[in-house]
Amino acid sequence: MPAETAPTKPTTPSATLPSDSRVSSFAFKALGCGCAPVVVLVLVVLIASGSWGSTDFPRVAPEEMASRAFQRSQEAYDVVGFKRTVRPGVEDVGVTTENTLSSSFCHGGLTGLEDKTVDGAYQMSHSWALDHVPARQAVSGLHRLHQHLKDKGWEITSSSEGEQGNWDLFAKRDDGAERMSFTWYPEREYFTGGAGVPCAYDPAWKKGDVGPSGDDQTPPALGPRSGT
Repeated sequence: MPAETAPTKPTTPSATLPSDSRVSSFAFKALGCGCAPVVVLVLVVLIASGSWGSTDFPRVAPEEMASRAFQRSQEAYDVVGFKRTVRPGVEDVGVTTENTLSSSFCHGGLTGLEDKTVDGAYQMSHSWALDHVPARQAVSGLHRLHQHLKDKGWEITSSSEGEQGNWDLFAKRDDGAERMSFTWYPEREYFTGGAGVPCAYDPAWKKGDVGPSGDDQTPPALGPRSGT
């Protein structure tokens, strides 16, 4: 996926912490009024309760989150209008077709003071790509996709139409917990897409397990669905 999504990549999409800004604002105001002891007390309470840097992820099996990420890509694939079938895997990244799932660790802790992986938490992403995509198909497809995502409640965070050579489209929703990205490279006629879904706890995770859960998932073939 393109760098902006960072879906492992997402500056960790699901690491969005809605309460951080409110807590920081309160702390700075307290300092400004000479109430440092209050700030210390607030920090102690937050640390004890775990409310700052919350890792309240749902417990969902990797298979389910992998399917969710894949379905996001499948929906976009249909909207763009591609008719080819892309088998799972990739032979040469950035050159050949791609259809892969990946998993990364999720992070938690005190924002700005601590950043560590959360035991048993993982985040799934799906990446896909097609070669030999001509301008007429890529441009019209990206325009349809842009409107489709807006209609579905996604926030378009960035969109460029070849200003720097490439055509890009980035979107997010749920405060960035879910992200999608698309890029078309005119000089190579190469089209890439990606989807990242929120962090979740693996119900089957055991202490001592190595690597993020779900890193062994394989997607089904990506292609046109019947009736589309």
